[in-house]
Amino acid sequence: MKATHKSFVIVFTLILISCFAVQIHGKKKREAVLNHLFHASLKNASGVDTSHFQAPEHLDESRFHSQDGSKEEDRIQRWPGQPNVGFSQYGGYVTVDKSAGRALYYYFAEAQTSKESLPLLLWLNGGPGCSSLAYGAMQELGPFRVHSDGKTLYKNKFAWNYAANVLFLESPAGVGFSYSNRSSDYDKSGDKQTAEDNYVFLRNWLERFPEYKDREFYISGESYAGHYVPQLAYTVLYHNKKANKAIINLKGILIGNPVINDETDTIGVYDYYGSHALISQEAAQILRKYCDNSSSAGGDPKCSAAINESNRDTSNINIYNIYGPICTQPSITSKPKKGSLTSFDPCSDYYVYNYLNLPEVQESIHANVTKLKHDWQPCSNIIQSWLDSPSTVIPLIQEFMANGLRVWIFSGDNDGVIPVTSTEYSLQAMKLHVKTGWHPWYINGEVGGYTEEYKGNLTFATVRGAGHEVPSYQPLRALSLIKHFVDGTGLPDIKD
Repeated sequence: MKATHKSFVIVFTLILISCFAVQIHGKKKREAVLNHLFHASLKNASGVDTSHFQAPEHLDESRFHSQDGSKEEDRIQRWPGQPNVGFSQYGGYVTVDKSAGRALYYYFAEAQTSKESLPLLLWLNGGPGCSSLAYGAMQELGPFRVHSDGKTLYKNKFAWNYAANVLFLESPAGVGFSYSNRSSDYDKSGDKQTAEDNYVFLRNWLERFPEYKDREFYISGESYAGHYVPQLAYTVLYHNKKANKAIINLKGILIGNPVINDETDTIGVYDYYGSHALISQEAAQILRKYCDNSSSAGGDPKCSAAINESNRDTSNINIYNIYGPICTQPSITSKPKKGSLTSFDPCSDYYVYNYLNLPEVQESIHANVTKLKHDWQPCSNIIQSWLDSPSTVIPLIQEFMANGLRVWIFSGDNDGVIPVTSTEYSLQAMKLHVKTGWHPWYINGEVGGYTEEYKGNLTFATVRGAGHEVPSYQPLRALSLIKHFVDGTGLPDIKD
């Protein structure tokens, strides 16, 4: 199969990086992860294509329109089966292209307390093609988790809306409940279009919720959102500079286990597998030596053999959380099991899938599923191509540092998909100057992880015992992380 800059094969496997797709489990999923690494290594590594970072200079003003009355129409009275809460919730659509009938779905959970003063935080899941509602909102940092009966919810006492007003966005069109009436849009998805639509969404959303126009704003996400977040932030920064004012009051970005730089991401996975005894040292060395970034790597039988061996050796573990359990009973239960926040249920995907496909749930959250023409899916099955994806976003991160934005990058240290080694290698490639050296950070008298601060307002932090979706596996440590990020304070370096 011919490898292009981002072929559909690469895109398909990247989708798997960000989510446990309900329809894909076990061996096939793990093979896809390593196949991503293999095919990614075939790309032409001739340097950074800066054209990918060109923000849209002229946005059609017809894409920005009045939002009068829309806010109250979007108010969610309550999710079916939810416990009582004391904060406001909203959900609905924001049109980003009237001519195409393209609209993005959002869910907004205002802060538990002090909503008038706490910042606004946008969360994006990656893929590309995975739902921020399915993962971020319902399995990670949202105010609720879904019981095993697939019908009722329980509170997440570590929800991030204890630290901010949190906005979840389903993006691009074709993901989750977001849609386009022009089906050809699904064949034109890519990083550039996603950043443009997300920016148009934000501008319109802030018209709908004008009380947040001047609020401090942060963009966060995980996995392939390592592309989404920087490219959206760059678009915001560009238009703020062009207008010579803060159209959107962007203060910083936060990305977890992110796709940042293909070359170091790939090498980091090989080394992580070898150093964590997931594959043999011989296989790790062969991957390093023969599965390089040269165009001839795909034809090397030693590379192919090492990948096949790695697929075999990791096929029966959860590569998203290498020390965690796998789902052995992929179905809902007649009665809900006791929900646990400290011991994440690996079958949660199935509970969420059932819950978000309930007609009463879709009606209560104002999801117009009639336009989707298929069941809601946690990861899109209608986006068939991805047109553009740069090999690195490091230049954007450097641009943010130069402009005084706060940049935090975090890694769950049990993630085998975009592991901590990948991110460490990407940071090394940036040749940063250390401000505060490597040291443990603490929460509740325990080591929450390790951190290092760099000159230019960039912080890197690990989260001990967390997998790819950090708030799922270590919710307390993740909440501590986000609180310190929005407060602009360093992670605590003493036990008390």
